[in-house]
Amino acid sequence: MPVYNGEKYLDEAITSILSQTFKDFEFVIVDDCSTDGSWKIIQKYAQQDRRIVSKRNGENLRTTKTLNEGLRITRGKYIARMDADDWSYPDRLEKQYEFMEKHPEVGVSGGAIEICNKDLKVLNVRKYPLADSEARKIIFRYSPFAHPATIWRKSDVEKVGGYNERIPLSQDLDLYFRIGNVCKFANMSAILLKLRTHNDSSSIIKGKYQEQFALYTRIKAFLEIGGYEMTTTDKLYNFLQMVSMVIIPPKIKFWLFNLLRRII
Repeated sequence: MPVYNGEKYLDEAITSILSQTFKDFEFVIVDDCSTDGSWKIIQKYAQQDRRIVSKRNGENLRTTKTLNEGLRITRGKYIARMDADDWSYPDRLEKQYEFMEKHPEVGVSGGAIEICNKDLKVLNVRKYPLADSEARKIIFRYSPFAHPATIWRKSDVEKVGGYNERIPLSQDLDLYFRIGNVCKFANMSAILLKLRTHNDSSSIIKGKYQEQFALYTRIKAFLEIGGYEMTTTDKLYNFLQMVSMVIIPPKIKFWLFNLLRRII
């Protein structure tokens, strides 16, 4: 779990992991040189629970490099992602561990999530394609996984070199494209996590730039990575997305995206 100035919701995020029904894990938390009380909160929990492995960056490295710092620390067979403002259901890790054990061909999997307001009141449920073939069909239009609800097979992540540190946003999408060439995708139908939306969330603050890097990542994957089919519909979708970035404000696009995902 990377953290940067996340003190407002950090207690809830940490306790949701420490309260998991699956107990045999290490909880790696990397603080990216926060300027608020995040590090004190992390240290408080680290003193109470030996499963927490905490690290503080000497300087602000931003999300991608901080994620890789966390990857370097981890020792487990699997790596589950978590964000500092979300909340995981108590049986999340148990379900994901059992799923990955039963499907050795899968390198990354996730599940359904609940889109919530700042108080974790559910606004809607977002589902993701269950099968590998279905996930690959939509990867050029939107992410086939909810990043903070994913679990990764560490050996497969290491094969492709982790997150690309030249990509500051949508780094998860780039990793999906690359890891998909060495393993299969999958999602569970179970709801695993409450994703909190608020005015300070990166999806709103960095919405336009995140969208730009998502487009860049898709084009880069099409030209450099291979192994995926970019259909005519995909190309039209991305062209319209480029046009929409000029005329539609990020907050409205975020609302429209959530509405579209409820319909599809």
